[in-house]
Amino acid sequence: MNAPNKSGWKPSAPLAGDTESATFTGNRALMLEEPLIFEIGHIETTGVDLPEPQADAPSRLGGLERTDTIGLPGLSEPECVRHYTRLSRQNYAIDLGLFPLGSCTMKHNPRLNEKVARMPGFADVHPLQPVDTVRGALEVINELAFWLIELTGMHGIAMSPKAGAHGELCGILCIRAALEARGDARKVVLVPESAHGTNPATAAFAGYEVEDIPATAEGRVDLEKLKARLGPDVAAVMITNPNTCGLFERDMKAISDAVHAAGGFVYCDGANFNAIVGKVRPGDLGVDAMHINLHKTFSTPHGGGGPGSGPVVLSEALSPYGPLPFTARDKDGVVHLVEEENAAEYDHTKAFGRMTAFHGQMGMFTRALTYILSHGADGLAQVAEDAVLNANYILRSLDDLLFAPYGESGPCMHEALFGDKGFAEDISTLDLAKALIDEGYHPMTMYFPLVVHGAMLIEPTETESKAGLDQFIGALRSVAERAKAGDESLKAAPYFAPRRRLDETQAARKPVLAWEGELAPAGKPVPSEIGGQ
Repeated sequence: MNAPNKSGWKPSAPLAGDTESATFTGNRALMLEEPLIFEIGHIETTGVDLPEPQADAPSRLGGLERTDTIGLPGLSEPECVRHYTRLSRQNYAIDLGLFPLGSCTMKHNPRLNEKVARMPGFADVHPLQPVDTVRGALEVINELAFWLIELTGMHGIAMSPKAGAHGELCGILCIRAALEARGDARKVVLVPESAHGTNPATAAFAGYEVEDIPATAEGRVDLEKLKARLGPDVAAVMITNPNTCGLFERDMKAISDAVHAAGGFVYCDGANFNAIVGKVRPGDLGVDAMHINLHKTFSTPHGGGGPGSGPVVLSEALSPYGPLPFTARDKDGVVHLVEEENAAEYDHTKAFGRMTAFHGQMGMFTRALTYILSHGADGLAQVAEDAVLNANYILRSLDDLLFAPYGESGPCMHEALFGDKGFAEDISTLDLAKALIDEGYHPMTMYFPLVVHGAMLIEPTETESKAGLDQFIGALRSVAERAKAGDESLKAAPYFAPRRRLDETQAARKPVLAWEGELAPAGKPVPSEIGGQ
């Protein structure tokens, strides 16, 4: 039996022992079926009781009184709390288990970081406070900036970018400003095949023409083809190192030297810095600009709808063009916030402008600095070592079963890359990923990088134990064996998730994003029409 419940919802699988005469709720043991909030609440009630206003009481709304219902359901506090708690239980989270997304580094956020970020002096700081009242916050920003420069071997830094892609744009704008300052109208940015997808998008957004640089058979940049393309029209090379194939670019210094000799700049996508932090300094490799995803290397929360942080470290050649504002310690020993009105005092009049209205994301700065100070130099080096060790353990535990296109290119770095070669003809990477949900894991990154057919990119991070990795490897091996054997049941997976597989084409092209039904009057739920169940 697979009948709808009273709210119009269908379960993802039949209930054991269900009969036609049984009361049907859609619940599955302690995983409770949850309708839309509009189907729970109704417009006749609210979650609070307020006294009726006196008829002769003057209005303080200045003519902004509501004249109609606001179209939102009223819920009691228990109803509201239960609704969102039940929804949260349908999410997968790093606090539940291993999150194998490659190139994203969904790793554990130490609770010490969270505790420090919630201290009132940091959590309650406001961007519009007078500068004299936030000296401690400026000290934190300046201290973090110092260590990021130290760890990367660079000259300057822009702390204000709010994410990795935002940092990429900041770096490219610095490069454009430097080129314009010398009257050099270069229009081309070279991007290797193994770079992150945001790299060409950022270059195009900044007004540059983008050209690809092919990879070698071992998955690294083809140095000779790069050199052959360099010329007076090339503004920069945007290179991801370690790259998206999970490999360190061994020719990085030679690449930088060649680009500099041709008059261009080197932008390094530092999203994968977690694989080399404490081991390699990008500045020593000739990098001119590099963003750092604080969530990847320094364990700040990743995503969730709030602002992240993507500081950009700059070479001596680009530092004068970095954006405002920035922090600087004056001769009086006090950290100052340098903005437009005092930029000349710090010889920073070449700034291309601002990236944000204020100075960045204080919560991320606090967490990242806590992570750095709690680990120390030896601890950060171990972060890289353990991340690389775990990724290679994944690679070598699966390469006898899954196709590893660059398995013979030397040790991988932070992530292991597999392809769908060897799967039964009608079984895809998507089918394997959906079946992995039934095994209790969020799927890995799929179909990226594009240079590998049916790509599966797995990044275990340094925070996973061997026991946890073994459990994940066992689950993935089980599903991979079914994929190679042509198990047709994979095409309908997942079976045990809160929802069955979506029609992904319709979900992408015709998503239902808004409530279109009528609000339920008290005690009379209105069935919903939700596409793509």
